Amino acid sequence: MITLKSINEIKEMDQAGQVIAGMHHMLRDLIKPGLDTWEIEEKSRAYIENHGAIASQIGFEGFKYAVTVSVNNEVAHAFPRKGLILENGDLVKVDTVVEKDHGLADSAWTYRVGTVSPEIERLYEVAHKALYVGIDHALVGNRIGDIGAAIDHFVTDENHFGNVREYIGHGIGPTMHEDPQVPHFGVAGHGLRLRPGMTITIEPMVNTGTWEVTTDYAGDGWTVATKDGGWSAQFEHTIVITHDGPKILTSQDPEIDDKYLIKNWDNFEI
Repeated sequence: MITLKSINEIKEMDQAGQVIAGMHHMLRDLIKPGLDTWEIEEKSRAYIENHGAIASQIGFEGFKYAVTVSVNNEVAHAFPRKGLILENGDLVKVDTVVEKDHGLADSAWTYRVGTVSPEIERLYEVAHKALYVGIDHALVGNRIGDIGAAIDHFVTDENHFGNVREYIGHGIGPTMHEDPQVPHFGVAGHGLRLRPGMTITIEPMVNTGTWEVTTDYAGDGWTVATKDGGWSAQFEHTIVITHDGPKILTSQDPEIDDKYLIKNWDNFEI
């Protein structure tokens, strides 16, 4: 079932999104060569809890951690691991879901460790841009397929990277994963029509090589890795569909995201 959120529900989700954004700001300063990835888990969980929120991934289908920490060829869902030390040139993806005052938000971000190679820098930039290409098509009256088709054209046709298909965006609220499913590929003009009040995640995962992935890589039943060993980058925001365009609820940068922000809740209309 797809729920259309009220202004109060969106405001609660925005509060959760602000906690995630603050956590990611903290990680920008933390993630450097020599860091043990377990510290990402410890510091992120403490940040979430110290801001009156709940790390919703803990206990979800048996998952034990506040965040996922996926490195280099790991695409998503990897565990933070004691003794896994980051090296210069690595690429780290950190994903979490937060609940605050009954509102949920979900956001993943990619971090460059020290100085990355030109190829990985380009991967980073294309994955980041792909997120916003998708957001720009999340308009009232458009269809789910418009989002996916735009992302896939940008990633695959224009930039010749692999666009992961097995893992996709989704509705969010009142639980972590709700309808509709939001693939990062598709056919323009097809799929569910977008309506004001829908809250969804857009979260493209972009690989240097094939789009194909495997869950057999780490033997833990969770870690998703590229099938060919290529590296992967991911960016994710939680957004709400409104008549005034898509609004980001997990924004980290008010300047870059200026046109996507709810700036005045007193005058906000869905």
